[in-house]
Amino acid sequence: MSQLAKKRCVPCEEGGDPLTPAEAQKLMKELDSEWMLIDDAHLLARSFKFKDFVATMKFVNKIAEIAEEEGHHPDMTISYNHLGIELMTHAMDGLSENDFILAAKIDELEK
Repeated sequence: MSQLAKKRCVPCEEGGDPLTPAEAQKLMKELDSEWMLIDDAHLLARSFKFKDFVATMKFVNKIAEIAEEEGHHPDMTISYNHLGIELMTHAMDGLSENDFILAAKIDELEK
């Protein structure tokens, strides 16, 4: 388990400073290599492929449980056997450590 997956998301204050691209790159080392930084580290994204719709939805529901526990919710795009996840801290208009914590917890679901 990564160190990030052991942490808890903390409430963010409106207008706080997002992570710099260098800070985001450093945290990327703790995530699965499938995660991508998008738009100069403004967004964290990953996609998953499943055997069918039921498997996709089972995974989505596991993510929903974690997101509720953490109080930090991803944007998800769901199709038959595909799931796209985008993480960003809207209060900061960029990435925070919370995004990486949630991504690490999502990575743990695959193990």
